[in-house]
Parts: sequence; structure tokens; C-alpha cells
Amino acid sequence: MIKVVVQSDDFDSSIETHALSASSKGIGGIVSFTGFVRNINQDDPVSSLFLEHYPGMTEQQIKEIVTEAIKRWEVVAATVIHRIGELYPGDQIVFVAVASPHRGDAFAASEYIIDFLKTKATFWKREKVGTASRWLDSRQSDFDAAARWDIK
Repeated sequence: MIKVVVQSDDFDSSIETHALSASSKGIGGIVSFTGFVRNINQDDPVSSLFLEHYPGMTEQQIKEIVTEAIKRWEVVAATVIHRIGELYPGDQIVFVAVASPHRGDAFAASEYIIDFLKTKATFWKREKVGTASRWLDSRQSDFDAAARWDIK
């Protein structure tokens, strides 16, 4: 089971985790990651973050990332929820959960998915800093994290 959702609404990670755990009796563990909007970036105070995406294409890119993780590790189910729209410091922005018979596979697949969400999924991010706003690009550290998975 793969669930990929891009939405403006908030999500409840406990509901999502419960749904994953109910998907199979072969699950030995679930690893999840929830990302939040920070109140500071590049030493500047951030008042909000606006995210846009390319509907249909972004979801397909995320499904391809999850499918590749499933090929690499023993994964029973995975959920990725990414929010769009205007978000504020402390708001949830992304949820990734991976269910697997073994914790090592769940940890690795979850980390892989997050690393490639940051570099391969089409999201445009604009943050408000004081009275100004700026568009954000992927950071070199994001590309370095993804590169360790030896993707050509």
C-alpha cells in the first residue's frame, strides 16, 4: 500500500500511523518523520512559508520515490503527506511513514524518501522574512544527502 497526498489541510500523524499498522499483520515496525516549519532560516526570522506544487506531476514524482524505496528495502506500506499553501512556524509540513517487517528497512526507506523529497519532488517554496519574501532552492546539503544513496 502506497499513499501519497499533497494537500493544504493539516494531518494527524497518529491516524496515519494507525492506518499503516492496520494494513498488514506482517509489519514489525513503523518509522515516521514529521517535518515542521521553522521560525528561522539562514539566521533570519521566518514569519511564514508558502508552498506551491505542480498538481499531478508532484504526486507522481513522490510515488516514484516511494516505489524506488520499496525496490531497495522490504517495505509493506508507506505514506507520504506534503502540505501546500501558507504555513507558519510550528505548522506540520510533511509526514513520511514506512512500515516494514524489520526496523532497519523501515529506517533506511524513510530516510531515503525524505532525502529525495527534498531534491526530486517539484515544490516551490517562498518564505516571508520581515517585510520581504524570498524563493528557496534545494540546499547543497540536501543534494549531498541524496547522493549517498548512489543514484545515477
